[in-house]
Amino acid sequence: MRPHVSLTAVLVLLAGCGGGVDGTPGAAGVRDPYFPKAGNGGYDVTHYDLDLAYEPRTRRLSGTATLTARATQDLSALNLDLDGMDVERVTVGGAEARWNRAGQELTVRPRDELERDRAFRLAVRYSGTPLTLTDPDGSEEGWLRTADGALALGQPVGSMTWFPGNHHPSDKATYAVSVTVPKGLGAVSNGEPVRKDTKGGRTTWSWRSAEPMASYLATLAIGRYDVARTETADGLPVLTAVDPEQREASRGTLAELPRVLDWAKRRFGRYPFSSVGVIVERPEDSGYALETQTRPVFPGAPDTGLLVHELAHQWYGNSVTPKSWRDMWLNEGFATYAEWLWREDHGGETAEQTFDALYAGGYFPDAATNEALWSFPPADPPDAAHISATPVYWRGAMVLHKVRQTLADDPAFFGLLRGWATTHRHGNADTADFTAYVEEQAPDEDFTAVWSDWLYGDGKPSHR
Repeated sequence: MRPHVSLTAVLVLLAGCGGGVDGTPGAAGVRDPYFPKAGNGGYDVTHYDLDLAYEPRTRRLSGTATLTARATQDLSALNLDLDGMDVERVTVGGAEARWNRAGQELTVRPRDELERDRAFRLAVRYSGTPLTLTDPDGSEEGWLRTADGALALGQPVGSMTWFPGNHHPSDKATYAVSVTVPKGLGAVSNGEPVRKDTKGGRTTWSWRSAEPMASYLATLAIGRYDVARTETADGLPVLTAVDPEQREASRGTLAELPRVLDWAKRRFGRYPFSSVGVIVERPEDSGYALETQTRPVFPGAPDTGLLVHELAHQWYGNSVTPKSWRDMWLNEGFATYAEWLWREDHGGETAEQTFDALYAGGYFPDAATNEALWSFPPADPPDAAHISATPVYWRGAMVLHKVRQTLADDPAFFGLLRGWATTHRHGNADTADFTAYVEEQAPDEDFTAVWSDWLYGDGKPSHR
């Protein structure tokens, strides 16, 4: 390890050493249109094993991240995303590997070249104070300090603050997370609890996520929680973790969870994961809700509409995950439309009425938001600061309603929603995949105006 040597010098040195080395370094980024440094080329992660320890008093996180991966090219070196933290040791296949840091890039040089299609195991031992990142839109993500612990939220790139990896939604993997914290604190993550061990004043909590997950959907909540474990009528495990200060306020909405889930399964198809639940934090600890896989996080007690939105994401965004951050409307447009459908199915305004109110310009209480709806097309946000802006959510939902209007057949439309979730279950998809899917399912209909005017068109379409 030569931490004083520049990244360029290291890569030149690595490229020139060793006779007969044919591999090349994997790319430092996958050229995402909004986060070009996110992710890495040359390999695909299939599993993360995170063995962590956290001390809230000192804010120190330490641990080892072990990645099981497959080389997608002959590799002489590869990169991982890790922002902050101190790297202490890196091994590939159990052998010591050389490494170097440059910004969020951790460049690793295995002792032996990794041949294409070879499976390998890479381990990074690290420690330090995890960072809180400020997104281009001004929100905070990464490692958030809370009143009694910490909360990790990763959308879009915050997961790289607490574990090294291939941090882009296009690379999904399974997870095992073990976290050791002071006795009396809980540690809640995605998936299902595996075990809990207490020794010497510290408790280790272990979790497993058996279905593929994009790293931005991984979460870790450390603190004091009221944890409840139940099952739905069909045997699906339900685990809720609620900050004690939010217990009473959350009681009514959380009682709705089984009913909302049953409704979502009827509308969107079989639930794609092996458990469900929520994490409820104090409002001051998390300023926004996030659809973290199997266990969305809420900033205080959610209302039913927000619960519907985040549970819908389990199908649209979590199971069917965007190929790049340009495709965020496939997450947020679908989840927003789920809220419209819930109201329509439960005695509220119909989706058509919501659509009409939006188009008329009087839906939102302020003129600025009504105008912002038409500021850019949902499939093409202008920059990273706008991937979660109003058009992505609301105009994205309007695109889906235009598809419904064009089909003029509700059974066909809802079959399309379920089929989209089934076809791309646990995979990745982009906008082109969606438009092609719709046209394949309804070959006799003309969606040209829907795509040109509503999905990609600038400004407010002239016809509703």
